[in-house]
Parts: sequence; C-alpha cells; structure tokens
Amino acid sequence: MADKTGKASSEPAIERGDTQLLATLGYKQELRRHYSTIQVFAIAFSIMGLLPSIASTLSFSIPAGPVGMVWVETLRYTSPGWSLTRNVGWLAASVFIFIVGLAMADLASAMPTAGGLYFWTHYFSDEKWKNPLSFVVGYSNTIGLIGGVCSIDYGFATMLLAIVSIARDGNWSASRPVVYGTYVGCVVVHGLIATFFARIMPKIQSACIVTNIGLVIATVLALPIGKAVNGGTINSGTYVFGQLENLTTWPTGWAFMLAWLSPIWTIGAFDSCVHMSEEATNAAHAVPLGILWSCGLCGILGFLSLAVIASVINTDLEAVMGTAFGQPMAQIYYDCLGKSGALGFMAVVALVQFFMGLSLVVAASRQSWAFSRDGALPFSSFFRHVSKRIRYQPVRMVWGVVVAAIIIGLLSLINAAAANALFSLAVAGNDLAWMMPILCRLVWGQERFHPGVFYTGRFSKPIAVTAIAYLAFAIVLCMFPTLGPGPTPEDMNYTVVINSALWGGALLYYILYARKTYKGPQMTIDISTPFSSTDGIITPPDSDDAYITPH
Repeated sequence: MADKTGKASSEPAIERGDTQLLATLGYKQELRRHYSTIQVFAIAFSIMGLLPSIASTLSFSIPAGPVGMVWVETLRYTSPGWSLTRNVGWLAASVFIFIVGLAMADLASAMPTAGGLYFWTHYFSDEKWKNPLSFVVGYSNTIGLIGGVCSIDYGFATMLLAIVSIARDGNWSASRPVVYGTYVGCVVVHGLIATFFARIMPKIQSACIVTNIGLVIATVLALPIGKAVNGGTINSGTYVFGQLENLTTWPTGWAFMLAWLSPIWTIGAFDSCVHMSEEATNAAHAVPLGILWSCGLCGILGFLSLAVIASVINTDLEAVMGTAFGQPMAQIYYDCLGKSGALGFMAVVALVQFFMGLSLVVAASRQSWAFSRDGALPFSSFFRHVSKRIRYQPVRMVWGVVVAAIIIGLLSLINAAAANALFSLAVAGNDLAWMMPILCRLVWGQERFHPGVFYTGRFSKPIAVTAIAYLAFAIVLCMFPTLGPGPTPEDMNYTVVINSALWGGALLYYILYARKTYKGPQMTIDISTPFSSTDGIITPPDSDDAYITPH
C-alpha cells in the first residue's frame, strides 16, 4: 500500500484492513491488535482446557457409565410394533457443538467485533425487537462468561485442595469456606496477571496449546501403563464402549442425556475468539478459524482422553464418585499411578486449569467492555475506559469481572448443588447468547447477511437450523437436577432459578430504565475523516454519531 507521495504506507496493510472493517461496523480501534490466528485459537483452546475440564465435570458423566462418558451407545426402547434408537455421549455432543461453531464462524467472519453476539442480534433482528433482544443477549453472554470464570476457578480450587488431600493420604478434605477462600485468591491473581502482563499474554496463550496437548498425551500414555505396571487390569473394549450404568434415579435414557453436560461445558467458550476480534490481526480470517480449530481439536482429543479414562477407571463407579480426595480424576490418577504420580499429574492439571481461568477473565472483560462501550451496563462510562498507561487494556472492566466473580462465587458456600450451578450458569447463559443471533439471522436477517472470507455457503441455513435446535435442547438439559426427579434442597439444580432471575432481571432493568438509554450498538467514529496512527494503533477520530449499518 502506498500513500499519495508514492511511498510505502507506515501501517501494515492487514492491520489497516482490520481497522477499516471495524470502522464499517461503527467502531474506532481502541485496543491493540497483537493476537495472531494461532493465538486467537489458543485463547479458546486454553479456556476449554481439555483434561482439567473433563476432570471438573466427570461427576456429570460417570453416573451414566463408560458409554455416557465416551461416545455412542445404542439404546433400544421396544414395545409392540415400534423401537426407538438414540445415540448419546461425548462424540455425539461434540458433533452438535461443532455445528454451532460453524454457524458462529459465518457471522464472526462477516462482522468481527468484540461484542459480536449482541451486535449481530441487533443487526439481524426485526426493528421492534432489536434493542430488547440485543440487551438480553449481551447480559446473558456477559453473565455466562463471568459464570465460566466462576466454574473454572472453583474447579481449580477443588483440584488444588485435592492435591493437598492426596498428599495427606485422603485424611483431610477442605471445608466450603476453605474452597471459597482458595477460589477468591485465584480470581484476584488472574486479575493481576490480566492487568500487568498484557504484553506477554499472547505468548502465554501459545504456551497453553503445548501444555494442554502435552497433558493429554502424557495422560493417555501414563494411565494404562501405570495401571498395568501396578498389577491392575485394563477394562475391556466391551466395558469401555458398551457398559450401561445409571447411578441416578432418572430413567436410563435421560441419565445418558445428562452425561452430555460434560462435553457441553468442556467444549464451550469458543465465543471467546469473537470477543478477541478487536485485538486479532486479520480478524475476519483468524476468528472463525479459532472457533473451528478449538471446537474440533477439543472434541477429538476429548474422545481419546475419555476412552482411556474409561479403560482404567475402577469399575466400582460409586467409589470413584465418593472419593475422599474430592475429585474423581484425582482418584483415577491415584489408582493407576500411586500417590507420587497422582500428585504430579494433578499439579499439572491444576496449573492448566489456572490458565484456563486467566484466559476467560481476559475474554469476559472484552465482552463486558464492548457492552459498556454501547452504554448497556450500569456505570458504563466508568467501565468502558481503556488505559493507555497499561498497554491499552480495559483495566477497570477486568476488575469489574473479578469482583462480579467473587460475589457470584458465594454460591459455593451454600451446598454442592449451588456450587454445581456455577457450571450450568455458564452453559445456559452462553447457549442463549449463541442461539439468538443465529436465530435472528435465520428469521429476519437472511437478506441482510453478507458473508465474510469464511462462509459455509449453501449449507449455512441447515447448519443454523441444527445449531438452534441443539442449543435450545442444551439450555433445557442444563437445568435438570442431575441425580433424579423430586430433588431435595441439597440436590436441586438451581440453574433454572438463577438464570431465570438473571434473564428476567435484565428484561426488567431494560423496561424500567435501560430502554431510555440503550439504543443498541453506538457508532464511535466518523468514517469520512482520515485514519491516523498513534503509538502503533491505527485509530479513526472520535464521533458521537448514530450507529451505522455494517456493509
């Protein structure tokens, strides 16, 4: 690219193209673009943190037995004249989640912006519903991501304390206040790292790819070898891929469906790629690839990991669930590798989970910052500030996420059911936020959609329909009590209560106050004015003009 004098432009062509594309969406460039395609993928893959996520959610899948953990079991319900066949498990859920990723990748390539989900909802919706729907989606996505921070860091706290329990031979287990205190310390440390180590954050994400894949490879090799060396017996293929169990009081078929909660929670947060759009180079290309690479690789490696775990797990599943270590995965490592091996592997698993939480704090702060930029959050004028002293980071919003996570985490002090709601809170909130823009595009905005460099073509519409049906089912699924019908207060799944209150509260807040102030995404630039470059960031000048239609 050359300027009017014929000299090469000082701004890289790709970066300038990203800035101009963002300008067509109505926003000036305020954050620093320093994430490559690999690093955008890495932030989602790091958040998924395969082995730690599986470890944190094994309690959802173990009650369904190895089949529910791994991949496919054919359940035949027969009665005179008919039969019903259903395929369930990790592999089946992974396929549906990848389809959701394809639908999101279409939108992310066309309109890459940090507030993607609520922005797309507003753009595609019918005029009457633009503001209320985008408002609820933005809140649902924000709360879902903060709920993800809560669930990941709570999982880290239980893992770290499980290591202490292993070191003491299971003679000590952490109380709820101790778990919560550990959780709070973890969240605060994440806030400090996200604030003061922004320069090396992309490199941290790249390192997380190696750590995550290395942990999976080490685990799938060490578990069967360790069990064989210690005189144990490897479970047969018939057991791994065909053993039926039901440790709940639900009918067997529904118990298997509840096993989907593990992959649903694990292969999540790929929308974090979308929220990094304004810090990604060649965003229209990098963001959709980050979504699909993270979904696909996590699905494949998760299937491999769970197959190996099922091959070495103690066939007394109730003993594994009731482990004194407080973590089924800790018990599995202990049974196969002994105390020292379990300590070593659980330390690495906990470390990976720690960086999962860090990555999600970063992603959640970007979504929340984008939402405050459009005036939707309380105290938006305060939280939308970008610090120029600390490498163009939304520092205030980072700490807003930290404080919100600490408050929501108080649920873990109530009982196990309330703690489990932290996991489902992330699923329900994000699934609604993922579903609505896809639905709005399908119902109202098909003619307004202009594909980006990534596009699924003629398959785009059936992909969207499938994604919507799956997400609606996933939202319902994550609200069921996991142990059976007629739950006690201790066994109740409070997700339905929490999410209904949050969604209802967002609508009520909109009706009573925000409808007067929230007008959807707001234009922050005047695209008729030339671009300029300051401190390495290409920025068009400010403007208070109204939001413009992307093209």
